[in-house]
Amino acid sequence: MRLVTWNVLWRFEPDWRAREAGILTTLEQLEPDVIGLQECWGTAETSQAHVVAEHLGFHAAFVSPSLPPVPDPPEHPDQAGVLMGVGLVSRWPIRDVASHGLPVSHRQVAPTALAARIDHPETPFDVIVAATEWEPDFADDHLAQTRRLAELLAAASSGPPRFLLADLNCDASQPEFDPLAAVADDTWELAGGDPEAVTLSSAVPFAPLEATKEIDRRIDHVLARRGAGVVADAAFTVDTPVDGLFPSDHFPVVADVRFP
Repeated sequence: MRLVTWNVLWRFEPDWRAREAGILTTLEQLEPDVIGLQECWGTAETSQAHVVAEHLGFHAAFVSPSLPPVPDPPEHPDQAGVLMGVGLVSRWPIRDVASHGLPVSHRQVAPTALAARIDHPETPFDVIVAATEWEPDFADDHLAQTRRLAELLAAASSGPPRFLLADLNCDASQPEFDPLAAVADDTWELAGGDPEAVTLSSAVPFAPLEATKEIDRRIDHVLARRGAGVVADAAFTVDTPVDGLFPSDHFPVVADVRFP
């Protein structure tokens, strides 16, 4: 099956509606089975995960809050009253959706991770979707959050396969990744993905160049709980614009996986 994780840049500029059209086009072309979305917008009526699911004929779940904080005051009217969250989209039914708060000591609101069971007809499996802290001054929270995600990923080690689809705001060489490296396999490494690939690229005109800890690194990941027998056949990013506009400042990460 094909797993995708993608930070889709909420309703930030430039032109979130045009970018969302590019997101839908890209995902339609990728033909994924399960998608984790970070910086996913939500309202009282729907969420971006549900918009994607409706477009693909899939199922969806959404939880909030997540990082980054929403602008206060809003930058434009389309942001007013809109939530920041994480979303899960699946070809198969989603059940047992849970929200897990991630530790914070510097911010007023704790971001949440979405955990759920995917009701695959042959082998049900678990998915966690999350985004973590990025500010260099909040590195202690960043590490505490990846430790918590490692705990969630490693829980029930004898259970079904479990995946983490996340914007971790660190690559495998940075200390915040270490807790996850201890309990998870990186599908990128399993599949022999391009070692030079990045997911937050300075080549994108609206990339956050001030994010010196993350820019031009592979900070978005599809990880599998170690010991689940997961095999990754391919891993790659999609780094091309749609109709002249990059759909997000992050590139989606794609992993083709199989397991017993």
